[in-house]
Amino acid sequence: MIELEGVPELIDPVMVAAFEGWNDAGDAASAAVAHLDREWKGEVFAALDAEDYYDFQVNRPTVWLDGGVRKITWPTTRLSVVRIADANGKGKPRDLVLVRGIEPSMRWRSFCNEILGFAHELGVEMLVVLGALLGDTPHTRPVPVSGVTSDPDLARRLDLEETRYEGPTGIVGILQEACTHAGVPAVSLWAAVPHYVSQPPNPKATLALLNRLEDLLDLRIPLGELSEDARAWQLGVDQLAAEDSEVAEYVQSLEEARDTADLPEASGEAIAREFERYLRRRDPQAGPGLATEGGVADGRDGSYLRDTASGRTRPPKPPASKEAKEPKEPRDSKDPGREPGGPADAKGPETRGTDSAGGGPDSRKADAEDPQDSPKEGPADGSEG
Repeated sequence: MIELEGVPELIDPVMVAAFEGWNDAGDAASAAVAHLDREWKGEVFAALDAEDYYDFQVNRPTVWLDGGVRKITWPTTRLSVVRIADANGKGKPRDLVLVRGIEPSMRWRSFCNEILGFAHELGVEMLVVLGALLGDTPHTRPVPVSGVTSDPDLARRLDLEETRYEGPTGIVGILQEACTHAGVPAVSLWAAVPHYVSQPPNPKATLALLNRLEDLLDLRIPLGELSEDARAWQLGVDQLAAEDSEVAEYVQSLEEARDTADLPEASGEAIAREFERYLRRRDPQAGPGLATEGGVADGRDGSYLRDTASGRTRPPKPPASKEAKEPKEPRDSKDPGREPGGPADAKGPETRGTDSAGGGPDSRKADAEDPQDSPKEGPADGSEG
């Protein structure tokens, strides 16, 4: 039994998780959770035992000096909690449980059960897992973010895709499935990172994930310097691409394909959402550096609050348990077929050099799960959201 001494009763808690590794192209997802933890000054209250889940020859511990004393940091997954005093700009408080770590090397089922144990003990109402994948998307266009879930009711209520992906998967997919079996409402948000500039960091993709998260949870997220970092990253990639005519031509072809695919979306609800986002950013009450106010749902309708052996009681609600669904690969460019995530055979030219503003282009494919990528040959990775 998990005991959480000193952790207060939480208000409408939602768990937000991200894991470095296969599901984290350009470190975009893990950077998003790190940003939330930093901006809201999260307090770590638990860490999983590194001995249980990590191969230290794969993820090595690091040694550092603290006032001349050598200390070791072990690779693990840590949980912190943040209280947002004014979550939606209307004086409503809310708590987030942030889970940030490295994709485990072994015992994935036990790993997920331990995460769900914390969620159960804390009364978490919904779990949102962030991921990033490699895609045929140009760096000059908005970063596509797909939201997927295994729960058909949640998909309809929050306007998400119902996953039916089949293929290899990472810890994001395993945790999503564990939530389905446990009756925990769970959503995965995936950002598509240009495969020709996959080297981390990618602040533009991180910013896109945070914007989608605030829309999903009706939050106001302080952006800090992230917007400026995203602009600097794009300018740096623009300069490097302009130095190579082959790369510039390839980026132009991706832009044309993306613009053609997005034409049906450039009207109606899409324009209305963007206009609402613009108006919210101009809201003087939002203050400087605040992201847009979202507005879909806070996840409470599907909560799985249950009494716990620790003596904490919460009003029980019908669990949202469903039969496990066949996973589906989310799309970002309406191309059928390619397995998400891992290394892909880029059809375009390699971009050379590094970008001092944001990591710069790199022909290397990041180890990331890729649910919405366009078709490529090569190793599959398996995001099912």
